[in-house]
Formats: sequence, structure tokens, C-alpha cells
Amino acid sequence: MPDWHHEPSAADPRPPTQPAASAPDDGVEKFIGDPEYEAAFGEELKRTLDVDTWATGPDWEGAVARLTTEVRSAVDTEDATRRLVRDELLPRLGTAPNAPAEAGVYRATPDELTKVHEGLLFPGRVEAVNGTTASHATLPLGITQIGVAISSYGGVSATFAQRVFRKEIAGRAADPFQAALDIIDRRHVRSGAGSSDALSELVRRGIMTYAERKILIDKATADWRLGYRAPFPYELLTGSGSMRFLEASLDVMRRIVEYERFVFVASDPKERGLLTLGNALAAGEYAVIGTIESAIHPVVRGAHYATNKKEKALDFVRQNGSRVLYGLYSASEQSPPCIFYAHRKHVHIAARIAIADSILRPARGFPMLLDVADATCKSAFGAAGFVGLVHNAYSQAGSPLRYFSDRETRG
Repeated sequence: MPDWHHEPSAADPRPPTQPAASAPDDGVEKFIGDPEYEAAFGEELKRTLDVDTWATGPDWEGAVARLTTEVRSAVDTEDATRRLVRDELLPRLGTAPNAPAEAGVYRATPDELTKVHEGLLFPGRVEAVNGTTASHATLPLGITQIGVAISSYGGVSATFAQRVFRKEIAGRAADPFQAALDIIDRRHVRSGAGSSDALSELVRRGIMTYAERKILIDKATADWRLGYRAPFPYELLTGSGSMRFLEASLDVMRRIVEYERFVFVASDPKERGLLTLGNALAAGEYAVIGTIESAIHPVVRGAHYATNKKEKALDFVRQNGSRVLYGLYSASEQSPPCIFYAHRKHVHIAARIAIADSILRPARGFPMLLDVADATCKSAFGAAGFVGLVHNAYSQAGSPLRYFSDRETRG
């Protein structure tokens, strides 16, 4: 690969020195009052709640006209905001307080992206990992299937190589007799965040997330590794409630950081501030914003751990959080921006790999290899096929319909 010269984009004419502070804390919810509601939706909450003000028929023509007007107005407003952000905010990324030296806005040139295609992607020197999970829970049995796929190019953009890994986990149901007795005695606890069902879902999601990263570092063999979502997700930083799982998670995340040649990509950001910055980028541009440390430190600080485990998790944050940078990139004018994460030693090559793979599908603007791995998993381990197998097993056991909901038995 060539020795990249990381020239700032025209959006940031000064050499970047220091990125905007931390990534958002997505877990925070705020109460809103009447003024905030009116500002957000353009009418009083009292009027919204008054169903007499609602339309009483399917006025399709009027609805289409109103929607067209709203969309046109929103696009015009967004275009004006985009120009303002490019002129006023993007140039500040390189001088924001406590920003790393890599912060700023850069442009990946067509020649650079061609070199990435020909030198890294198409020769199979980048492998992507993505997974899927399908669960089925009935009164006597809960079972989860987890599938993870590795994908790479096989010489040209339209050929791929895939490897898949599969695991089934059978869950032990709580005592159904006791649960029924609790209802009779009015001691039934409504299912919620603290329920065993919610915990089981967190663990299932955590195991799949862990498996993706474990396979990425242990089973992938390419020079570069491409992963989905943030490299240090909530499920792994907290251990999903299991301290044994926490130990394994911290180990695999640490090994990914030590490998260095990785890039993780998440789909379009939901946080409005990041989305606004990302939408201001031109096609082929990327912005390096900051380290991941300020985003993961509050997660670990607020989580509940067994004795001495919190300090171990905090040590992981201190040792590794500043080594991973996050930013945004735009693959095309038609697609939303994506968040990317990379080791600070290789952040510029990592960003170009993400952009180069994403421009192969400009309408989507997301890495093709991650989509291929996802499609492979869903084809081999999708929910429809999995539920079909479960139905067949129950039929052979003489109970084809008893333990299935009406949604699952619809023709």
C-alpha cells in the first residue's frame, strides 16, 4: 500500500491538530414538557391528545400534498444547515478542546480508493464478519441459534468467499408452576428491564456480539479485519451481567486493539449532532472526531459489577479507549453517513477501506462485505428456516401447535 499523505479536505483547510469531544451517551432519556413538545411537533400536546382534531377519513390526496410540502421544506432547511455546518463547524474539529492530533476532515481521492480496491479489497486482504441470531421460546423450551459469517472478495467485486459458524443455545425455563402460583397470589411481576426474559435477551445478544469479535480475531486470516457496530459495545463492556463473560469479553476486545489493523462500521448515526456533522460531508470525505474513551467510560462507571471487576473494566478503558478513534464518512451523495472506528495508528487507511467498500453500492453507502456476511447468515440461519425446524420438531413430538402463538401459526 502507498504511504498516504493525509491532506485536509477543503472543508478543513488547516492541518488538524486536536476532534470534537466524546461520542453520544445513547442511553440517556429526558423528560419533556409542553414547551418542548410544542417546539418539536408544532402544536400543543393538548391538541394532539384531542382525537376530535384528528382526520376521520383516508384523505389520500391531502395527505400526499401535506407530506410533499413537509418533505420539501425539511430538505430546504437541511440544505441550508449543511452549508452552515461545512463552513462553520467542520473546520473546528481539528482545534476542539482535548481533541486528538488526528482530528479533522479529510478526503479520499479516486486514485487512493482504486489502490485500496486493487491492493486490499479484491485480492481478499480484507475480511468482514457479521452475525445473526434467531430465537424461539415456548413454555417447555427456549432455544437460540447464532450464526456468524466471514466474507471476503474472490478477486473481483462480484465474487465472494464465505465461511460460516453456527451455535445453538437451549435455555432452561423458569418454574412454570411457581409462575402460575405467583399470579394467583397476586405476586406476579410484570416483565420489564429486570426480568429474566430481558436478561436472557441481553445475554443472547451479548454472545452473538462476542462471537463476531472472537471469530474476527481468531478465525479471520486476512491482513485487515472489518467488523460491525462499535468495537466495544455495551453488552461486552458490562459482561451482560456475567462476570465470567466480562473476563472473556475484555480479553477479546483487548486483542482486537493489539491487532491494530481493523475497522468497525456502524450504520447511519441516530444521534442528531453526529448525523448533522455527517450529512455535511461530501462524497469521499471522512471526519476523525475523537477517541472512544469518553463514550465507553460512562458505561463502565455506571454498570454494576462483582467485587474487583469494575476496576478491571476501568483499567481496560484507560489502557485501550484512547487507542481507538471514531469518526464519520460519506460514501456518496445519495447515502447517509456512517460511523467508523479504527486504531489511531491506521485510521486513515481504515477510513479509506470503509469508503472503498461502501462506494460499490452508492445508494446504500455501507460496506459491501458486511452486507454479504449478513446475507450469508440470514440465508443459512435465518429466523424463518429456524422456526420451520422448530415446528417440525414439535410436530414429530406430537404437539404441532399447542406451544405456538397465533402469529406463528398464521398461514
